[in-house]
Amino acid sequence: MLPQWIIEKKRNGGILSESDLDFFIGGYVRGDIPDYQMSALAMAIYFQGMTPDEIACLTRVMMHSGDVVDTSGIRLAKVDKHSTGGIGDKISIPLAPLVASCGVAVPMISGRGLGITGGTLDKLESIPGYRTGLSVPEFLNVLGTCGCSMIGQTERIVPADRKLYALRDVTATVPSIPLIVSSIMSKKLAEGIDGLVLDVKCGRGAFMKTRADARALAEGLTRVGRAMGKRVTALITAMDQPLGRTVGNALEIVESVEILRGVGPEDTTQLTLLLAAEMLVLGGVATSPESALPVLRGKLKSGEALEVFKKMVSMHGGRTDVIDDPRRLPVAAVRVDHVSASSGTVQDVDAELIGRASLLLGAGRTKTTDVIDPAAGISGLVKIGERVAAGQPLATLHAASRDRLEAAQQLLPQAFVIGEGTPESPPILLERV
Repeated sequence: MLPQWIIEKKRNGGILSESDLDFFIGGYVRGDIPDYQMSALAMAIYFQGMTPDEIACLTRVMMHSGDVVDTSGIRLAKVDKHSTGGIGDKISIPLAPLVASCGVAVPMISGRGLGITGGTLDKLESIPGYRTGLSVPEFLNVLGTCGCSMIGQTERIVPADRKLYALRDVTATVPSIPLIVSSIMSKKLAEGIDGLVLDVKCGRGAFMKTRADARALAEGLTRVGRAMGKRVTALITAMDQPLGRTVGNALEIVESVEILRGVGPEDTTQLTLLLAAEMLVLGGVATSPESALPVLRGKLKSGEALEVFKKMVSMHGGRTDVIDDPRRLPVAAVRVDHVSASSGTVQDVDAELIGRASLLLGAGRTKTTDVIDPAAGISGLVKIGERVAAGQPLATLHAASRDRLEAAQQLLPQAFVIGEGTPESPPILLERV
């Protein structure tokens, strides 16, 4: 078998077998198949698509390109959550300890932010000392001790995705549902999970801009997960305005702790509870999302979920005093309010522009080698439907320098629309797949 025969087969609209994919992906990981041939196959997949069975085969081959975490020693049900990414999406951080406090283990291998979308690892690393690079044995020890652990992808977990993702980024083949689905699901299934809840974002601040595109991705993800014997649920959620009132790494840790204390913003708390309820159902400790909600609210009120978070942070080497006193987290040298020019009601807050402004402030990266400023970002964001007076802050900008601040300030006037009339607060949950 030659690599070009497989490329030709897909280029002509043929269906690739598992042996085709195993030969090609295995050869690529070993270095026997060069980048240019992998690029050609990715472009052929981009244009010709894949059947559901092909996507499942590609996912399986990629998952087994490296180590699969053996979680059989953890007696609890293992359920994870994956978000396709959004502005101010810090939900994983309060979600994992909340679910763990209810008796479901959460093994979570997370990613870093790139562009305007933030990454869970970057947020956690704004906690002084927090280690995201645990070995698999360390990861399993934390998971078995406190019920949840959030780490980064190791060198040996899905190396095929590590190589292919970087290649897709520079060959214009990122927006391909077969490649997106296999990338996400291979990493998640390599965690050794029993079930997975997917949060597929839809709107201006999301990768999928339309409900139809979000639904297609959600259906592709759930189909592959179920084909591989896992319990999978997907929620399509709104990402037109930012989630919560903060965007930026240390700032989002503060808000995550507020959620765990039961005093977080309404939208982030609501979405955390919705996703956690689905996870409890998949984990077999609740019969329905509705029956799970009172239990989850009780764990927030009692402080049990917060204690699990503290324990996890401590086991990862992080300082827990910053949880009790957020003022100990990194603080920006320069902070300036962006105020409203007029009185009225907030008609719109553009998530994409807020994300771009946060990136300019130093809270994100445009390439993987960029260094993130953990203190940079935006706090105090107003929400659609709230009344504001002229001169009232719509947001507070945090940066290391005036130069960064001035670049971001140019975007802010376009991000907020203040007017008359009272728009309905947009729903968080758009659809359940």
